[in-house]
Amino acid sequence: MENILDRFLRYVSVDTQSCEESESQPSAAKELDLLKMLNDELNAMGVESSLDEYGYVMARIPSNIDSKVPAIGFIAHVDTSPDAPGKDVKPQIIRDYDGADIPLKGNPGLALRPAEFPELLDYKGQTLITTDGTTLLGADDKAGVAEIMDAVQYIVSHPEFRHGDICIGFTPDEEIGRGVVKFDVPRFGADYAYTMDGGPVGELEFENFNAASAKIHIQGRNVHPGYAKGKMKNALQIACELNSLLPPEQRPEHTCGYEGFFHLIALEGSVEEATVAYIIRDHDRAIFESRKKMMQECVDFINSRYGEGTASVAIKDQYYNMREMVEPHYQIIDKAVKAMEMAGIKAKIQPIRGGTDGANLSFKGLPCPNIFAGGLNFHGKMEFVPLESMEKASEVILNIVKNFAE
Repeated sequence: MENILDRFLRYVSVDTQSCEESESQPSAAKELDLLKMLNDELNAMGVESSLDEYGYVMARIPSNIDSKVPAIGFIAHVDTSPDAPGKDVKPQIIRDYDGADIPLKGNPGLALRPAEFPELLDYKGQTLITTDGTTLLGADDKAGVAEIMDAVQYIVSHPEFRHGDICIGFTPDEEIGRGVVKFDVPRFGADYAYTMDGGPVGELEFENFNAASAKIHIQGRNVHPGYAKGKMKNALQIACELNSLLPPEQRPEHTCGYEGFFHLIALEGSVEEATVAYIIRDHDRAIFESRKKMMQECVDFINSRYGEGTASVAIKDQYYNMREMVEPHYQIIDKAVKAMEMAGIKAKIQPIRGGTDGANLSFKGLPCPNIFAGGLNFHGKMEFVPLESMEKASEVILNIVKNFAE
Protein backbone atom coordinates (compact mmCIF):
# COMPACT_ATOMS: atom_id res chain seq x y z
CA MET A 1 0.00 0.00 0.00
CA GLU A 2 1.32 3.40 -1.01
CA ASN A 3 1.36 6.10 1.65
CA ILE A 4 -0.23 9.45 0.91
CA LEU A 5 3.08 11.36 0.80
CA ASP A 6 4.62 9.11 -1.85
CA ARG A 7 1.40 9.24 -3.84
CA PHE A 8 1.29 13.05 -3.69
CA LEU A 9 4.94 13.40 -4.72
CA ARG A 10 4.34 11.11 -7.66
CA TYR A 11 1.35 13.15 -8.84
CA VAL A 12 3.05 16.56 -8.58
CA SER A 13 5.89 15.29 -10.77
CA VAL A 14 3.44 15.27 -13.71
CA ASP A 15 3.07 18.61 -15.50
CA THR A 16 -0.66 19.32 -15.86
CA GLN A 17 -1.02 23.07 -16.33
CA SER A 18 -4.22 24.01 -18.14
CA CYS A 19 -4.19 26.59 -20.94
CA GLU A 20 -6.80 29.35 -21.11
CA GLU A 21 -6.02 30.17 -24.76
CA SER A 22 -6.79 26.64 -25.91
CA GLU A 23 -10.27 25.75 -27.17
CA SER A 24 -9.85 21.98 -26.74
CA GLN A 25 -11.09 19.82 -23.86
CA PRO A 26 -8.95 19.17 -21.97
CA SER A 27 -7.18 22.40 -22.77
CA ALA A 28 -3.71 20.81 -22.62
CA ALA A 29 -3.00 17.25 -23.77
CA LYS A 30 -0.47 16.82 -20.95
CA GLU A 31 -3.34 16.83 -18.42
CA LEU A 32 -4.24 13.43 -19.81
CA ASP A 33 -0.93 12.00 -18.57
CA LEU A 34 -2.13 12.16 -14.97
CA LEU A 35 -5.74 11.35 -15.81
CA LYS A 36 -4.68 8.14 -17.57
CA MET A 37 -2.46 7.28 -14.62
CA LEU A 38 -5.33 7.71 -12.18
CA ASN A 39 -7.71 5.68 -14.34
CA ASP A 40 -5.15 2.84 -14.52
CA GLU A 41 -4.53 2.95 -10.77
CA LEU A 42 -8.22 2.75 -9.96
CA ASN A 43 -8.72 -0.23 -12.27
CA ALA A 44 -5.62 -1.90 -10.79
CA MET A 45 -7.20 -1.56 -7.33
CA GLY A 46 -10.28 -3.36 -8.61
CA VAL A 47 -12.42 -0.24 -8.96
CA GLU A 48 -14.32 0.03 -12.23
CA SER A 49 -13.12 3.27 -13.81
CA SER A 50 -13.21 4.97 -17.21
CA LEU A 51 -11.61 7.98 -18.90
CA ASP A 52 -13.79 9.71 -21.50
CA GLU A 53 -12.92 11.84 -24.51
CA TYR A 54 -13.19 15.08 -22.50
CA GLY A 55 -10.69 14.04 -19.85
CA TYR A 56 -13.10 13.02 -17.08
CA VAL A 57 -12.17 10.03 -14.94
CA MET A 58 -15.28 8.50 -13.36
CA ALA A 59 -15.20 5.49 -11.06
CA ARG A 60 -17.67 3.73 -8.78
CA ILE A 61 -17.32 1.52 -5.72
CA PRO A 62 -20.61 -0.40 -5.31
CA SER A 63 -22.38 -0.41 -1.94
CA ASN A 64 -21.67 -3.31 0.41
CA ILE A 65 -24.69 -2.74 2.67
CA ASP A 66 -28.31 -3.80 2.27
CA SER A 67 -29.99 -0.54 3.21
CA LYS A 68 -30.58 2.17 0.62
CA VAL A 69 -28.38 5.21 1.26
CA PRO A 70 -27.44 8.14 -1.01
CA ALA A 71 -24.60 7.66 -3.48
CA ILE A 72 -21.79 10.02 -2.48
CA GLY A 73 -19.18 11.49 -4.80
CA PHE A 74 -15.69 12.87 -4.19
CA ILE A 75 -14.13 15.07 -6.88
CA ALA A 76 -10.76 16.77 -7.45
CA HIS A 77 -9.13 18.46 -10.42
CA VAL A 78 -5.77 17.44 -11.84
CA ASP A 79 -4.77 20.65 -13.61
CA THR A 80 -2.55 23.27 -12.03
CA SER A 81 -2.72 27.03 -12.42
CA PRO A 82 -1.10 28.80 -15.40
CA ASP A 83 -0.12 31.62 -13.02
CA ALA A 84 3.33 30.15 -12.22
CA PRO A 85 5.65 27.55 -13.78
CA GLY A 86 4.39 23.99 -13.26
CA LYS A 87 6.96 21.81 -15.03
CA ASP A 88 9.75 19.90 -13.26
CA VAL A 89 8.35 20.43 -9.76
CA LYS A 90 11.02 19.68 -7.15
CA PRO A 91 9.36 19.48 -3.74
CA GLN A 92 11.20 20.04 -0.49
CA ILE A 93 10.18 17.92 2.51
CA ILE A 94 10.64 19.66 5.86
CA ARG A 95 10.17 17.17 8.69
CA ASP A 96 9.40 18.29 12.25
CA TYR A 97 9.20 21.93 11.18
CA ASP A 98 10.77 24.14 13.87
CA GLY A 99 9.17 27.49 13.02
CA ALA A 100 12.21 28.96 11.28
CA ASP A 101 12.51 30.43 7.79
CA ILE A 102 12.46 27.77 5.07
CA PRO A 103 14.92 28.54 2.23
CA LEU A 104 13.56 27.60 -1.20
CA LYS A 105 16.84 26.23 -2.44
CA GLY A 106 16.20 26.38 -6.18
CA ASN A 107 15.89 30.17 -6.03
CA PRO A 108 18.65 31.72 -3.84
CA GLY A 109 17.32 34.36 -1.47
CA LEU A 110 13.74 33.16 -1.70
CA ALA A 111 12.26 31.69 1.49
CA LEU A 112 9.03 30.95 3.29
CA ARG A 113 9.28 33.23 6.30
CA PRO A 114 6.88 33.25 9.29
CA ALA A 115 7.30 37.04 9.36
CA GLU A 116 5.55 37.15 5.98
CA PHE A 117 3.42 34.01 6.31
CA PRO A 118 2.55 33.72 10.03
CA GLU A 119 0.30 30.72 9.36
CA LEU A 120 3.49 28.65 9.06
CA LEU A 121 3.70 28.65 12.85
CA ASP A 122 0.40 26.74 13.02
CA TYR A 123 2.31 23.75 11.66
CA LYS A 124 5.30 23.55 13.99
CA GLY A 125 6.29 19.95 14.56
CA GLN A 126 4.61 18.78 11.36
CA THR A 127 5.99 17.68 7.99
CA LEU A 128 5.72 20.41 5.35
CA ILE A 129 6.02 19.93 1.61
CA THR A 130 7.15 23.13 -0.13
CA THR A 131 8.37 24.14 -3.57
CA ASP A 132 12.06 24.73 -4.32
CA GLY A 133 11.21 28.28 -5.40
CA THR A 134 11.24 27.67 -9.16
CA THR A 135 7.68 26.39 -9.67
CA LEU A 136 4.36 26.08 -7.92
CA LEU A 137 3.83 22.87 -5.96
CA GLY A 138 0.50 21.66 -7.33
CA ALA A 139 -1.22 20.93 -4.02
CA ASP A 140 -4.12 22.73 -5.73
CA ASP A 141 -5.45 20.22 -6.37
CA LYS A 142 -3.15 17.19 -6.40
CA ALA A 143 -3.45 17.13 -2.62
CA GLY A 144 -7.18 16.53 -3.14
CA VAL A 145 -6.42 13.86 -5.76
CA ALA A 146 -4.01 12.06 -3.40
CA GLU A 147 -6.49 12.25 -0.50
CA ILE A 148 -9.28 10.69 -2.53
CA MET A 149 -7.02 7.96 -3.89
CA ASP A 150 -5.71 7.25 -0.38
CA ALA A 151 -9.30 6.83 0.87
CA VAL A 152 -10.14 4.56 -2.08
CA GLN A 153 -7.10 2.43 -1.30
CA TYR A 154 -8.29 2.06 2.31
CA ILE A 155 -11.85 1.13 1.29
CA VAL A 156 -10.85 -1.56 -1.21
CA SER A 157 -8.29 -2.97 1.25
CA HIS A 158 -10.85 -3.20 4.09
CA PRO A 159 -13.93 -5.09 2.88
CA GLU A 160 -15.37 -4.82 6.39
CA PHE A 161 -15.67 -1.03 5.96
CA ARG A 162 -19.40 -0.40 5.45
CA HIS A 163 -20.38 2.04 2.73
CA GLY A 164 -23.03 2.92 0.18
CA ASP A 165 -22.25 3.62 -3.46
CA ILE A 166 -19.14 5.81 -3.76
CA CYS A 167 -18.47 7.80 -6.92
CA ILE A 168 -14.99 9.14 -7.75
CA GLY A 169 -14.35 11.93 -10.26
CA PHE A 170 -11.19 13.61 -11.53
CA THR A 171 -11.48 16.59 -13.86
CA PRO A 172 -9.27 18.79 -16.06
CA ASP A 173 -9.32 22.56 -16.59
CA GLU A 174 -10.76 23.72 -13.27
CA GLU A 175 -8.16 26.48 -13.01
CA ILE A 176 -9.41 28.11 -16.21
CA GLY A 177 -13.09 27.85 -15.25
CA ARG A 178 -13.99 24.99 -17.60
CA GLY A 179 -13.58 22.04 -15.24
CA VAL A 180 -17.06 20.54 -15.50
CA VAL A 181 -18.47 22.12 -18.65
CA LYS A 182 -18.99 18.67 -20.21
CA PHE A 183 -19.22 16.66 -16.99
CA ASP A 184 -22.06 14.12 -17.31
CA VAL A 185 -23.78 14.28 -13.91
CA PRO A 186 -26.26 11.42 -14.58
CA ARG A 187 -23.41 9.16 -15.71
CA PHE A 188 -21.42 10.05 -12.60
CA GLY A 189 -24.33 8.70 -10.57
CA ALA A 190 -23.94 10.52 -7.25
CA ASP A 191 -26.83 12.00 -5.28
CA TYR A 192 -24.48 14.40 -3.48
CA ALA A 193 -20.78 15.12 -3.84
CA TYR A 194 -17.87 16.98 -2.28
CA THR A 195 -14.93 18.63 -3.99
CA MET A 196 -11.68 18.16 -2.07
CA ASP A 197 -10.23 21.47 -3.13
CA GLY A 198 -10.13 23.84 -0.16
CA GLY A 199 -7.29 25.32 1.87
CA PRO A 200 -6.27 24.75 5.51
CA VAL A 201 -7.67 22.05 7.78
CA GLY A 202 -11.31 22.58 8.74
CA GLU A 203 -12.43 24.62 5.74
CA LEU A 204 -15.96 23.76 4.65
CA GLU A 205 -17.53 25.94 2.00
CA PHE A 206 -20.87 26.06 0.24
CA GLU A 207 -20.79 29.71 -0.84
CA ASN A 208 -18.57 31.03 -3.59
CA PHE A 209 -18.24 34.07 -5.79
CA ASN A 210 -20.44 34.79 -8.75
CA ALA A 211 -17.82 35.16 -11.45
CA ALA A 212 -17.40 36.79 -14.84
CA SER A 213 -14.56 37.69 -17.15
CA ALA A 214 -14.34 40.96 -19.07
CA LYS A 215 -12.09 41.43 -22.08
CA ILE A 216 -11.85 44.98 -23.43
CA HIS A 217 -10.40 45.92 -26.81
CA ILE A 218 -9.23 49.48 -27.30
CA GLN A 219 -8.57 50.81 -30.79
CA GLY A 220 -6.14 53.69 -30.73
CA ARG A 221 -4.66 55.83 -33.50
CA ASN A 222 -0.92 56.01 -33.89
CA VAL A 223 0.64 59.17 -35.25
CA HIS A 224 4.32 60.19 -35.17
CA PRO A 225 4.75 61.62 -31.66
CA GLY A 226 6.38 64.74 -33.04
CA TYR A 227 3.16 65.62 -34.87
CA ALA A 228 0.61 63.91 -32.61
CA LYS A 229 -1.19 66.87 -31.06
CA GLY A 230 -4.91 66.58 -31.55
CA LYS A 231 -4.51 63.43 -33.63
CA MET A 232 -3.03 60.56 -31.61
CA LYS A 233 -5.22 58.25 -29.53
CA ASN A 234 -2.84 56.21 -27.38
CA ALA A 235 -4.56 52.89 -26.68
CA LEU A 236 -2.34 52.16 -23.69
CA GLN A 237 -3.11 55.51 -22.07
CA ILE A 238 -6.82 55.00 -22.72
CA ALA A 239 -6.59 51.57 -21.08
CA CYS A 240 -5.03 53.16 -18.01
CA GLU A 241 -7.74 55.81 -17.97
CA LEU A 242 -10.44 53.16 -18.15
CA ASN A 243 -8.88 51.30 -15.24
CA SER A 244 -8.86 54.52 -13.19
CA LEU A 245 -12.65 54.73 -13.57
CA LEU A 246 -13.11 51.60 -11.45
CA PRO A 247 -13.11 52.11 -7.64
CA PRO A 248 -9.56 51.39 -6.40
CA GLU A 249 -10.78 50.19 -3.00
CA GLN A 250 -12.61 47.37 -4.82
CA ARG A 251 -9.47 45.54 -5.90
CA PRO A 252 -8.54 42.10 -4.49
CA GLU A 253 -5.69 43.51 -2.40
CA HIS A 254 -8.16 45.69 -0.50
CA THR A 255 -11.05 43.25 0.03
CA CYS A 256 -11.88 40.24 2.18
CA GLY A 257 -14.81 38.15 3.44
CA TYR A 258 -17.94 38.75 1.38
CA GLU A 259 -16.50 41.80 -0.41
CA GLY A 260 -16.27 41.48 -4.18
CA PHE A 261 -13.78 43.06 -6.56
CA PHE A 262 -12.62 44.04 -10.02
CA HIS A 263 -9.25 42.41 -10.75
CA LEU A 264 -7.05 43.60 -13.61
CA ILE A 265 -5.23 40.48 -14.81
CA ALA A 266 -3.69 41.52 -18.14
CA LEU A 267 -2.83 44.60 -20.18
CA GLU A 268 -1.22 44.09 -23.56
CA GLY A 269 -0.77 46.20 -26.63
CA SER A 270 0.74 49.29 -28.16
CA VAL A 271 -0.25 52.85 -29.03
CA GLU A 272 -2.31 51.51 -31.94
CA GLU A 273 -4.42 49.01 -30.00
CA ALA A 274 -4.60 47.34 -26.62
CA THR A 275 -6.41 44.54 -24.82
CA VAL A 276 -7.36 44.70 -21.14
CA ALA A 277 -8.62 41.68 -19.18
CA TYR A 278 -10.46 41.64 -15.86
CA ILE A 279 -12.17 39.14 -13.63
CA ILE A 280 -15.27 40.34 -11.78
CA ARG A 281 -16.36 38.70 -8.52
CA ASP A 282 -19.07 39.09 -5.89
CA HIS A 283 -20.99 36.77 -3.56
CA ASP A 284 -24.19 38.80 -3.88
CA ARG A 285 -25.88 38.19 -7.24
CA ALA A 286 -27.46 41.64 -7.44
CA ILE A 287 -24.16 43.39 -6.70
CA PHE A 288 -22.44 41.08 -9.19
CA GLU A 289 -24.85 42.22 -11.89
CA SER A 290 -24.23 45.86 -10.95
CA ARG A 291 -20.48 45.29 -11.26
CA LYS A 292 -20.90 44.03 -14.81
CA LYS A 293 -23.07 47.06 -15.55
CA MET A 294 -20.37 49.37 -14.16
CA MET A 295 -17.78 47.78 -16.45
CA GLN A 296 -20.02 48.44 -19.44
CA GLU A 297 -20.56 52.03 -18.28
CA CYS A 298 -16.79 52.59 -18.15
CA VAL A 299 -16.49 51.39 -21.74
CA ASP A 300 -19.40 53.63 -22.77
CA PHE A 301 -17.69 56.63 -21.14
CA ILE A 302 -14.47 55.95 -23.04
CA ASN A 303 -16.44 55.87 -26.30
CA SER A 304 -18.19 59.13 -25.46
CA ARG A 305 -14.81 60.73 -24.77
CA TYR A 306 -12.73 59.33 -27.65
CA GLY A 307 -15.33 58.39 -30.25
CA GLU A 308 -17.66 55.46 -30.81
CA GLY A 309 -15.81 52.23 -31.49
CA THR A 310 -12.75 53.18 -29.46
CA ALA A 311 -13.55 50.54 -26.83
CA SER A 312 -15.58 47.35 -26.88
CA VAL A 313 -16.09 44.77 -24.14
CA ALA A 314 -17.05 41.10 -24.01
CA ILE A 315 -18.35 40.09 -20.57
CA LYS A 316 -18.77 36.37 -19.99
CA ASP A 317 -20.31 34.74 -16.92
CA GLN A 318 -18.16 31.89 -15.57
CA TYR A 319 -20.02 30.47 -12.58
CA TYR A 320 -22.50 31.43 -9.86
CA ASN A 321 -22.76 31.21 -6.08
CA MET A 322 -23.72 27.62 -5.27
CA ARG A 323 -25.36 28.50 -1.94
CA GLU A 324 -28.86 28.61 -3.43
CA MET A 325 -28.38 25.07 -4.78
CA VAL A 326 -26.69 23.51 -1.72
CA GLU A 327 -28.57 25.11 1.19
CA PRO A 328 -31.84 23.18 0.53
CA HIS A 329 -29.76 19.99 1.13
CA TYR A 330 -28.13 21.18 4.34
CA GLN A 331 -27.79 17.63 5.64
CA ILE A 332 -24.69 17.23 3.47
CA ILE A 333 -23.09 20.12 5.37
CA ASP A 334 -24.10 18.55 8.69
CA LYS A 335 -22.58 15.21 7.62
CA ALA A 336 -19.29 16.93 6.75
CA VAL A 337 -19.22 18.86 10.05
CA LYS A 338 -19.73 15.61 11.95
CA ALA A 339 -17.05 13.89 9.86
CA MET A 340 -14.56 16.60 10.83
CA GLU A 341 -15.52 16.35 14.50
CA MET A 342 -14.89 12.60 14.34
CA ALA A 343 -11.37 13.43 13.09
CA GLY A 344 -10.81 15.93 15.92
CA ILE A 345 -11.29 18.95 13.66
CA LYS A 346 -13.48 22.00 14.23
CA ALA A 347 -15.25 22.88 10.99
CA LYS A 348 -14.74 26.42 9.69
CA ILE A 349 -17.72 27.23 7.51
CA GLN A 350 -16.85 30.23 5.36
CA PRO A 351 -17.39 31.61 1.86
CA ILE A 352 -14.89 30.75 -0.87
CA ARG A 353 -13.14 33.82 -2.20
CA GLY A 354 -12.83 32.05 -5.51
CA GLY A 355 -14.57 29.29 -7.40
CA THR A 356 -14.79 25.54 -7.44
CA ASP A 357 -16.01 22.81 -9.75
CA GLY A 358 -18.64 22.27 -7.06
CA ALA A 359 -20.37 25.52 -8.01
CA ASN A 360 -21.08 24.51 -11.59
CA LEU A 361 -21.88 20.94 -10.53
CA SER A 362 -24.43 22.27 -8.04
CA PHE A 363 -26.17 24.17 -10.83
CA LYS A 364 -26.09 20.99 -12.92
CA GLY A 365 -28.16 19.27 -10.23
CA LEU A 366 -25.41 17.74 -8.07
CA PRO A 367 -25.20 19.62 -4.72
CA CYS A 368 -21.47 19.79 -4.10
CA PRO A 369 -19.86 21.74 -1.22
CA ASN A 370 -16.10 22.11 -0.93
CA ILE A 371 -13.83 20.56 1.74
CA PHE A 372 -10.26 21.41 2.71
CA ALA A 373 -7.38 19.71 0.91
CA GLY A 374 -4.79 21.27 3.22
CA GLY A 375 -2.66 23.45 0.95
CA LEU A 376 -1.75 27.11 1.36
CA ASN A 377 -0.44 29.92 -0.87
CA PHE A 378 -1.86 28.36 -4.02
CA HIS A 379 -0.84 29.41 -7.55
CA GLY A 380 2.69 30.50 -6.72
CA LYS A 381 6.20 29.58 -5.65
CA MET A 382 5.32 30.01 -1.96
CA GLU A 383 2.81 27.16 -2.03
CA PHE A 384 3.08 24.46 0.64
CA VAL A 385 1.02 21.71 2.22
CA PRO A 386 1.39 19.96 5.61
CA LEU A 387 1.40 16.17 5.34
CA GLU A 388 -0.79 15.89 8.43
CA SER A 389 -3.46 18.04 6.75
CA MET A 390 -3.64 15.65 3.80
CA GLU A 391 -3.92 12.70 6.17
CA LYS A 392 -6.79 14.42 8.00
CA ALA A 393 -8.58 15.16 4.72
CA SER A 394 -8.44 11.49 3.75
CA GLU A 395 -9.81 10.59 7.18
CA VAL A 396 -12.68 13.06 6.71
CA ILE A 397 -13.58 11.40 3.39
CA LEU A 398 -13.88 8.04 5.15
CA ASN A 399 -15.91 9.58 7.96
CA ILE A 400 -18.37 11.15 5.52
CA VAL A 401 -18.86 7.76 3.90
CA LYS A 402 -19.46 6.23 7.37
CA ASN A 403 -22.00 8.91 8.24
CA PHE A 404 -24.05 8.31 5.12
CA ALA A 405 -23.84 4.53 5.57
CA GLU A 406 -25.45 4.92 9.00
